[in-house]
Amino acid sequence: MRRILILDTGTQGLAIINSLHVIKCFIGLVYREYNNYADRSKHIGKKYYIESPIMDDSYLQTLIEIIRRDNYDALIPMSDQAAEFLSKNKNELKKHIAFKIADYANFLNGYDKSRLMTLCAIKGYPHPKTIDLVGLDTDNFTDKMFKDFPFPAMLKPNLTTGGRGMRYIENYEDLIKIYPIIKKQYGDCHLQQFIQRGGHQLKIQIYVDSQQRLVCSSAMDKIRWYPIAGGASCCSVSTKNEKMVNICHNILKDIKWKGFADFDIIENPITKELLIMEINPRVPACIRTAICAGINWGEVIVNDLFNIKQKKYDYITGMSVRHLGFDCLWFLHSSERFNTIPSWFNFFGKNVHYQDLIWNDPKPFFMGTFHNILKLFYSDFRREKQGI
Repeated sequence: MRRILILDTGTQGLAIINSLHVIKCFIGLVYREYNNYADRSKHIGKKYYIESPIMDDSYLQTLIEIIRRDNYDALIPMSDQAAEFLSKNKNELKKHIAFKIADYANFLNGYDKSRLMTLCAIKGYPHPKTIDLVGLDTDNFTDKMFKDFPFPAMLKPNLTTGGRGMRYIENYEDLIKIYPIIKKQYGDCHLQQFIQRGGHQLKIQIYVDSQQRLVCSSAMDKIRWYPIAGGASCCSVSTKNEKMVNICHNILKDIKWKGFADFDIIENPITKELLIMEINPRVPACIRTAICAGINWGEVIVNDLFNIKQKKYDYITGMSVRHLGFDCLWFLHSSERFNTIPSWFNFFGKNVHYQDLIWNDPKPFFMGTFHNILKLFYSDFRREKQGI
């Protein structure tokens, strides 16, 4: 029996834990937050709470002790921070356990949103017009920099998750006022053309081996998301888009990526062009859409780590997966609540599943939902999630 250690929690952790359970793995979980779905799954064989910040040396040493003491075979990250931690400490951790991640310089070329946009510009991959602001203060801004830039825009930190730190910028004067505040709090930023609402959002998941060969891929349309101004998926539907899979695969080859990558892609409603927005260096919460549609993503990852022959996975389109908690918040805030397709009121059916509720493992839903409700009472959390 393979002994797999999961880093961090969330609904993505819950999805992967259940897919690993299907192939009879022993699953350990290292977590930093209580009651965040995955830590309450009945399929976890052993749990380890580490209080230290994930980038601290004490976290690394504690993790190595866990791996050696309990004989884990492989490690899978469930958060951006966990993926960055693995990449940054790759040489040390590879002595103790198997995992697949890009070398840190290559990792940053994909994870850093501004660097990714620069690559897309050089290679001609579809992306929004972007200005790199690394190392610049407002005193360094010149009229020439913004002469042909199409305001309104989005100001985005280069390294952030879940929409944190992103701000809508109406014009140049707005940028001068807001940029110093965001840079101080989140670090280096870039300015990106604002893509008007109305186009659909696409997510592409790709796994590449050590030679950047395509091992497996899946695609899903984000139908609803929360916050409604731009956030995590609360309803997604499995689809296929070979053209965008090929573009995303080429990007990963260009940056010498290894392992899993999840692409966020947005359609420009005016030009109908699909635009690359960012790479998430780990499985997304909506990965359950692809799992329910027919791909055991946990098995894909484990087979690659242990050089086991991969299955030829195919999957069905039209599989709908909802995050019930966030979808309820979407319903409260959206003016499209009665017009969305698939219908918000479609709760049951053979093609309807849930990110946060797995019927044979229900405890995570109740504890995770209660935990999220408590978060809504914290002003810092509300401000981060509603920042756009």
